Amino acid sequence: MKLSSFTDAKFVDLAMKPGDKESVIREAVRLLDRSRRVADSRAFLEDVLERERLVTTGVGYGVAFPHAKSEAVTGVVFAFARTTEGVDFGALDGHPVRLIFLIGAPKEQEPSRVYLNLMARLSFLMKDEGNRERLLSTESVSEVLRLLDSVK
Repeated sequence: MKLSSFTDAKFVDLAMKPGDKESVIREAVRLLDRSRRVADSRAFLEDVLERERLVTTGVGYGVAFPHAKSEAVTGVVFAFARTTEGVDFGALDGHPVRLIFLIGAPKEQEPSRVYLNLMARLSFLMKDEGNRERLLSTESVSEVLRLLDSVK
């Protein structure tokens, strides 16, 4: 599975303006507004925010994985955003988030294993400090996509 097959260069923002958690999620959803896999970005945003209200997706190490299965999404897709300053996601380790992976999947149509496998691979990638540092320092969207595809 190539992670880049679930995203696109136009779904990457290496200089997202920081704000609160909701505004950053809104901006990430706007990135996916350009995707044919998101049929209704407003409905998808509401699903992501509802999921975020249940428990934070700030997993630690400055990383968050806001996500939702949604009827507004027709295929597994994700956006990547990096903020210039940390955002309070209420992360498990208490640290601000700068690396955000917004993930969407269809509520019923898509096999759950694709969605879960994508999340597991992104989590594995972000456990490595070197990978996080590369994402924090690169100015190249193509480098981001190469790094994503380096996960076996």
